Amino acid sequence: MSIIGVISDTHGLLRPEALRVLKGSEIIIHAGDIGTTQVIDELSAIAPVYAVRGNVDTAPCFSKFPITEYVRHADINLYVLHNLDDLDLDPPSADIAVIIYGHSHQPLMEKRHNVLYFNPGSAGPKRFKLPIAVGRLEIGSNGIEGDIISLPG
Repeated sequence: MSIIGVISDTHGLLRPEALRVLKGSEIIIHAGDIGTTQVIDELSAIAPVYAVRGNVDTAPCFSKFPITEYVRHADINLYVLHNLDDLDLDPPSADIAVIIYGHSHQPLMEKRHNVLYFNPGSAGPKRFKLPIAVGRLEIGSNGIEGDIISLPG
């Protein structure tokens, strides 16, 4: 089994509880609104990180992060972007198994046309009544299973 940690919308705040959930991941995907590059540095201490820029990541230091990222891991194709409204491809035609995104701060996990759409929610500062959460994807003999883990806060 392969574990992928998924986090988004940290806005510069990386909670210790999020780090505990992500520990043991083979890779970590950050779906944008990073807030500070220190977040990526801390995540990189756990596992290799694939990160995309979000709409708040406008400082020059974020130019090294792409707007979208194609990731192949454990024979599965994943496509990462911040805002799902900016999806610029047809996932089934592109052989994408999972679309990972953020932006809305609302955790969501649903299958559409045999593609898993996965938003881990926001792991950063509390916003309105939305939960604070991170995600995990497990790739195994039964395919891809996702989990959204709520954090205190």
